[in-house]
Amino acid sequence: MHVKKLCLVDCVDKQFSLLYFISSRAILTVLYITYLLREFYILEKVLVAGGAGYIGSHVQKQLLDEGFKVIVYDDLSSGDIVNVLPGAEFIQANILDKDKLNNVMKDGVDAVIHLAAKKAVGESMVNPSLYAENNISGSINILNAMVENQVKYIVFSSSAAVYGMPQYCPIDEKHPINPINYYGYTKLAIEDNMRWFSQLGKLNYAALRYFNAVGYDADGAIRGKERNPQNLMPIIMEAATGKREKLSIFGNDYDTPDGTCVRDYVHVSDLAKAHTLALKYLMNKNTSFAVNLGTGRGTSVQEIVDATEKVIGKKLNYDFAPRRPGDPAKLTANADLAHQLLGWSPQYTNIEEIIQTVWNLEI
Repeated sequence: MHVKKLCLVDCVDKQFSLLYFISSRAILTVLYITYLLREFYILEKVLVAGGAGYIGSHVQKQLLDEGFKVIVYDDLSSGDIVNVLPGAEFIQANILDKDKLNNVMKDGVDAVIHLAAKKAVGESMVNPSLYAENNISGSINILNAMVENQVKYIVFSSSAAVYGMPQYCPIDEKHPINPINYYGYTKLAIEDNMRWFSQLGKLNYAALRYFNAVGYDADGAIRGKERNPQNLMPIIMEAATGKREKLSIFGNDYDTPDGTCVRDYVHVSDLAKAHTLALKYLMNKNTSFAVNLGTGRGTSVQEIVDATEKVIGKKLNYDFAPRRPGDPAKLTANADLAHQLLGWSPQYTNIEEIIQTVWNLEI
């Protein structure tokens, strides 16, 4: 009897141990699945300020493709309603409208991607008040609304313009910060405000310092063009389609292989992917950061023109004009930190393929 009792107790102990082992494994499995869901489905609802604009619309598409709920918040001053994609909620409003921002964020917004800003360098030097109000004051409105509604994560569309004239190339994040135009200063001022909000424990931010955004969605989902374009590629397309009589290349006597300025052109869909990677990093790490986004490869204006002529199959009407004040000969990015932190690498590296995505809008 004594032996049988021991066997019974031993059996019960073993069954209990087995159940405990199975329960522990089940709990660990649930925790692991939760981690994976946290990794791949971090946020549910994202407010994209400026989401109907050129870069914003591509960010919107990337978010939708990855399963996020998207609110496009745009006053359409430079964006296009056709860029609001199926599945996205649209609110036509300005970031200067404090009440509207608060009301939108009360409805369960998890994060903000902020691309709503004036961006013409020349205009910023002529009308700094406009840029101070829209870019700086509007951004502070966003931050205040986030704090009010306990929205903890923001990805900000910053710019290489915060660096000013390059002291070396490629430029990394340790390069001195010294903007040489008011537009660049507004980007720096917004970064500074986000840094303070972060240090005070109010939110975490990612400042993505773009170099030269170019291209369009290869799937053809984004069809709305920039209004009053200031960048090289849309101006080239206007010359290619006869909307602009002639393209002027500013300076052909720089210390570069062909005498024209060299820039780092990064495809807009690669930029869009960086935004979702940055969102996931913010949620998982709860730490703020700033990174460059570029390819690290320089392409001259003349090379862009030559490549465009190959893609469209005809010659462009262009001439050379005097240099513009403040244009550096070369400006390229070191984006190693974005790769290290986010696992981001540009997928579009062939300039002719990039130009083709723009030309597709015209044919």
